[in-house]
Amino acid sequence: MSPSMMSTCQRFRFLILWVVILCGHVQIHARTITVDPVSDGGGKGSRWETLLRLPTAAESTCEQTYGFLPCTTTVLGNLFLILIYGFLMFKSATFLSNGSELLLEILGPGIVGGLFLPILGALPDAMLILVSGLSGSKETAQSQVSVGMGLLAGSTVLLLTIIWGSCVIVGKCDIEDSIAIDSQDTRGFSLTGSGVSTDIWTSYAARIMVLSILPFVIVQFPQILNSTSGRHLAVLIALIVSIALLVSYCLYQIFQPWIQKRKLEYIKHKHVILGFLRHLKKRALGRLLKENGEPDREVIEKLFATMDENQDGNLTYSELRALVIGIQFEEIDLDHDDAVKRIMRDFDTSRNQLVDRQEFVDGVCKWLQRAQRSRVASGDAGPHTMKFLSAFHTETKREHDLLDVGIQSNEDAEGVENAKWTSIKAVLFLILGAIIAAAFADPLVDAVDNFSDATSIPAFFISFIALPLATNSSEAVSAIIFASRDKRQTASLTFSEIYGAVTMNNVLCLSVFLALVYLRGLTWDFSSEVLVILVVCIAVGVFASFRTVFPLWTSILAILLYPFSLALVYVLDYVFGWS
Repeated sequence: MSPSMMSTCQRFRFLILWVVILCGHVQIHARTITVDPVSDGGGKGSRWETLLRLPTAAESTCEQTYGFLPCTTTVLGNLFLILIYGFLMFKSATFLSNGSELLLEILGPGIVGGLFLPILGALPDAMLILVSGLSGSKETAQSQVSVGMGLLAGSTVLLLTIIWGSCVIVGKCDIEDSIAIDSQDTRGFSLTGSGVSTDIWTSYAARIMVLSILPFVIVQFPQILNSTSGRHLAVLIALIVSIALLVSYCLYQIFQPWIQKRKLEYIKHKHVILGFLRHLKKRALGRLLKENGEPDREVIEKLFATMDENQDGNLTYSELRALVIGIQFEEIDLDHDDAVKRIMRDFDTSRNQLVDRQEFVDGVCKWLQRAQRSRVASGDAGPHTMKFLSAFHTETKREHDLLDVGIQSNEDAEGVENAKWTSIKAVLFLILGAIIAAAFADPLVDAVDNFSDATSIPAFFISFIALPLATNSSEAVSAIIFASRDKRQTASLTFSEIYGAVTMNNVLCLSVFLALVYLRGLTWDFSSEVLVILVVCIAVGVFASFRTVFPLWTSILAILLYPFSLALVYVLDYVFGWS
């Protein structure tokens, strides 16, 4: 192990030891500490003592987690423990994130990127939700499970509001023709002329996120119908649907690189068609179609004769390559041999590695008819004018732009040096992060619950605001830093990660939550919390599903959704009495 690594580990062990000693000191003196009433002239009933102590009944119920982790009976003591345990959960999320990135560099996407990494990213949240419903008796679990729901709702809302809006602000570029220009930010904070744009895959990720809220809708049906008999069954159905969506999402993530590659291949093929037809149009002096819009087979046959150099009635690979070399394929760096292979694949129906006269005419006619389907969008005055090729070009260029926002940077494309040591470091990060999450999730939930009892602040609001900062702050910082590179490629990756994290909340974390409610026979009474999740996911998800450009004004609306969500839960619960 390197000296720097040993130094980091030593500092971390010292921090843990210091926290245990200090918190243990708080616990030891919790029952005997007295407060000097000089500050307000009061005695034992002074307001300062009231602030620093839990109710008298709670003084004898302070239980150390695992028999040795500290606990406290004071308000400030529990606040201190929340900060310490929250920091440890933050370190857990950081270790898991760092280990995931190292593992992805070595093994690449596919099963690792599609299955393990999304689960690892949601592990701290899932662990907190799990322990919130496993603690103590059924009554205790029912009380503490609101901490898990607060974390679930808070993580989703934080990601889709403050973090989403911040990424738009720090990643803004000049917007021209509905596209953000990479690394060009000359318009300052123009609400409409500055912003970010993404690729079409990011829109797909947003649609998947919207679909992932289906279990929330299912579990709320009995409440909507004001029925009590079907609530347990609704939880079971929602659990099954949530697990099915989790499996489907992981499979999609595994096969997405293959799907993306296939779609880019399709666009490259359309570029070949466009370039080939434009070249033939020049050689035929623009007369490839008859007056009625049908392909002119006689003209196409004459073109074949000019290409058939040895006049044997067939075009060979070399003859086609000689033709392709003179074609300019716009917007893509297409290899000439690749272009010839694509032409042969479509034209050579006999598969004899030769294109005869009939095959050539049929192939050109098929490509012309395919390009003509874009004629309506171009407002073509007549099919014989060949203006539909311009519409076909516009359509192909836009599709290519949406599918591929940029070439992978050199720093990302370089191989991983010292793969063995990187693998070991990745595994150590993942193990350490998982151990910390498992060890400190339970005491963190207890501290939140005790703090809620002491201050009469609902545990939901504490977990809604505080816990997502611990479990998602590392993701938030990395997302904002990544988005600040002012490129469409990094913006696409950043927003895809945000939508993916919310999707995992809605399927993995919700599956854990529903399993706890069903197996322990708890009551599902989170209508206002679920409504907040639905409102934010639908508002941001639907908006991002059908557009790829986000002006600066969208960030303001997204950030305002955060206080709106808090206010909505408060009004529904404490004004209308939903819970």
